[in-house]
Amino acid sequence: MDYDKLIRDKIPSIIKKDGRTPKIHTAKRGEYRIKLNQKLLEEVREFGKSGEIYELADILEVVYALAEAEHVTAARLEALRKKRAAERGAFKKRIILDKVL
Repeated sequence: MDYDKLIRDKIPSIIKKDGRTPKIHTAKRGEYRIKLNQKLLEEVREFGKSGEIYELADILEVVYALAEAEHVTAARLEALRKKRAAERGAFKKRIILDKVL
């Protein structure tokens, strides 16, 4: 079966333990960014379908990988999140914008 997708680091070993042979390559920077973006969308779709908390954790894992690819630490990312929340708010009030007149 063909996949052409980014996988977690331990998946090749898991596949080998199953008695199968994975065909893999290491992505260069440009391909890595593209595949991370695709993986993010995949994980968001999976969370949207299942609502499972582990899918939310998978989204976070991809976000951290994207940040690292951009040389941004998790601490810096969290600081930016807090700054944006302070400036523009968060999503705690569940406000839905219906229309702007």
